[in-house]
Amino acid sequence: MMERIPEPELMDSEAQVRAYAEADFDEPHGACVADFCHRFPNEPAAGRILDLGCGPADITCRLARVRNGTTLTAVDAGPNMLAAADQRIRDEGLAHRIELVEGRLPGARLPAASFDAVVSNSLLHHMAEPHALWQTIAHAARPGAPVYVMDLMRPSSREAAARLVEEHAAGEPEILQQDFYNSLLAAWRPGEVRQQLAETGLDHLSVEALSDRHLLVWGRR
Repeated sequence: MMERIPEPELMDSEAQVRAYAEADFDEPHGACVADFCHRFPNEPAAGRILDLGCGPADITCRLARVRNGTTLTAVDAGPNMLAAADQRIRDEGLAHRIELVEGRLPGARLPAASFDAVVSNSLLHHMAEPHALWQTIAHAARPGAPVYVMDLMRPSSREAAARLVEEHAAGEPEILQQDFYNSLLAAWRPGEVRQQLAETGLDHLSVEALSDRHLLVWGRR
């Protein structure tokens, strides 16, 4: 199995932010939110949702629409990405329900045991210290809160990663293709994630390989 090749924690250059803000993620992000709703029907109906690594806030806004009795706190470490998120939230008329927080985990200031669900999409593989994500979830989620962490899964080789890029991102701009390739090389394997969870007291959460390139960690705090 290919060893993990880390990539920069932040994707915050103007070109990267523009590419991600303008990309059509309707299918994968729609499927992600639909899967969350399938695993946690009608929950949370109210309260607060925490979105870690929100990027340009596409999934944040989708969650706000399907859980319209909630408020959301969306965290990202990139100021340029948060500026794009702010614009998206305002364009969708959701500024009164979504709070943006700039912070790099585990340093983001989040109140303890105060969130009724925690979600994250495509953050884990960016983190030099993955335990920071799990420690933040353990700190911020109330007992029993749904936890839903989607991320990429590292393939067996560089060649396999290149095939995945060709199969799933051939029509995307070059910068997105290169970022996708680098992110695949930086992603974690299910066994590695289970070890991270065991080391942070969250080993009761389930880890699933969802596709040829995605894994999911889910359950309750």
